[in-house]
Amino acid sequence: MAPTRASRKMEAAPASQGDSPDPAGASTQTAPPPPADRLPCAETDFIALCDALCVMDSVRTAAWMAFQKVVSMDGVVEAHLKKELWGICIFTAAVDLDEMTFTFTELLKCLNISVCKFVYLIKEMDVNMDTISTKVDSTVSRLKKKYDVLLALYQKFERTSEHIYVDQPDDQTSELNPSLVLKLCWIMFLLAKGKILQMEDDLVISFQLLLCVLDYFIKQLPPTALKEPYKSMNAMLTNGSKRTCRRGQNRSVRTSKQIDTETKVIEELCKENECNLDEVKNVYFTSFIPFLNSVGIAALNGLPEVETMSNEYEEMYLKNKDIDARLFLEKDETLQYDHMECMQLERTPTRNNPGEDLPAVLLQTPVRAAMNTIQQLMMILNCASDKPSDNLISYFNNCTVNPMQDIKKRIENLGCVFKEKFADAVGQGCAEIGPHRYQLGVRLYYRVMESILKSEEKRLSVHNFSKLLNNNIFHTSLMTCALEVVMASYGRNASQSDMVNMETDLSFPWIINILDLKAFDLYKVIESFIKAEPSLTREMIKHLEYCEHRVMESLAWQSVCFNFFPFSFISE
Repeated sequence: MAPTRASRKMEAAPASQGDSPDPAGASTQTAPPPPADRLPCAETDFIALCDALCVMDSVRTAAWMAFQKVVSMDGVVEAHLKKELWGICIFTAAVDLDEMTFTFTELLKCLNISVCKFVYLIKEMDVNMDTISTKVDSTVSRLKKKYDVLLALYQKFERTSEHIYVDQPDDQTSELNPSLVLKLCWIMFLLAKGKILQMEDDLVISFQLLLCVLDYFIKQLPPTALKEPYKSMNAMLTNGSKRTCRRGQNRSVRTSKQIDTETKVIEELCKENECNLDEVKNVYFTSFIPFLNSVGIAALNGLPEVETMSNEYEEMYLKNKDIDARLFLEKDETLQYDHMECMQLERTPTRNNPGEDLPAVLLQTPVRAAMNTIQQLMMILNCASDKPSDNLISYFNNCTVNPMQDIKKRIENLGCVFKEKFADAVGQGCAEIGPHRYQLGVRLYYRVMESILKSEEKRLSVHNFSKLLNNNIFHTSLMTCALEVVMASYGRNASQSDMVNMETDLSFPWIINILDLKAFDLYKVIESFIKAEPSLTREMIKHLEYCEHRVMESLAWQSVCFNFFPFSFISE
């Protein structure tokens, strides 16, 4: 890979400073005023770092003042920590002043530290001095979440590729070597992810998109470059394509067979990775194919050039000023998982007593854990319907005022709001995923409603639930709770430690905000919801309890006027 702007810039900038150790010596040069005039007390190495990052004068001044504040409170800073502290001060000043002239990777390269080390240092600085603004904290959290997702995806990409590509193709005349294929595949995925996904910390959609990219490469490569069963599938596609060109009869029949053959690769990938086939197909046809068309790849006869893909990605990376994920391919130190720093960040629990064993836990990768969580939800809802069951209709008919039409209208209206807000959050390229998530929420809503009514009928020996079933807030709260379960199942974080609750743009309280529901109204149905759905996993019950705590700690009190109900809608 050709050197990025970061490496070229960092090679040049420090050298120019080294030619003249005396900052005053720069006064003979043209254009900008000498560094000494701008920051008379700043150290030469600090100025060199600022120059390497092309930092604006206002950022230099703010960063140096922040560093002086740290020194005044902590005393003498050790020499090996000084540069790292300068980098943190420059970063925080640039974020606060909206004058970011460098990417996050360029900064890490200058400081020669990893993402984990940087996040650990900045959090430690905030704990000791409480100087990090909310804006900086939000930026750091976003970068850490993006890194966690990229790291999890790259590790999964490496493992999956080992089962797809041969180490050395039998066809020695092929210009494609395994490392080149991996490089091109990963960079194309990064480009697709950046162009399609607005919310780049969504692990599940990102992984589904990665499977689409792998499917594309399996179909484009010669069979000799692939392992079984993908080798045979590729050969079938190639032979089928040749027969289609030679024959002209039974065109519609062949097209149907060809479609079945073409989906076998994605089916196998989904099966191997325990991923929902319908969801991946949805991403493939509504997001990935339009991406291929938009960048001109679909029209190519064969694979695109690595340099072309890399240049397009670099343009996007420099615009976002964040992480250059191509460096995963080079095992770059800035992207390596630093176990000690990350363990501190994630506060991994230790044993209470030396002789006490921790409960045995089956270790899972973030991607595998996410897929398992979704599978568990699907097991509950596969047999459920997104329409009222006969039992529910019977309950509706027993009401003094039949609520069925209002319920259907409410579901339709809430669905319109959910789909629109979901598309706004994840990006229009993945807007078609929203209806599927909402459908799952509707299924769970009806399932839990029926369970609640059965339980109350048995407990109270009544059949007329007209008051409850005609309560708009009850239905909205129940639907919101069902959707939160679905969103949480798909929103599992990508942190290497499951002990960390990394929030995303779709995390609670997103759902109550978009549906305009008061937090305390949701609180009133959570306990009944948990009791009514015994198939909820332990993790999901914990998540709903976390939502309860969030409500009672702060969210409920954000609304000045609300009626305080002691337990739930059911108790009323």
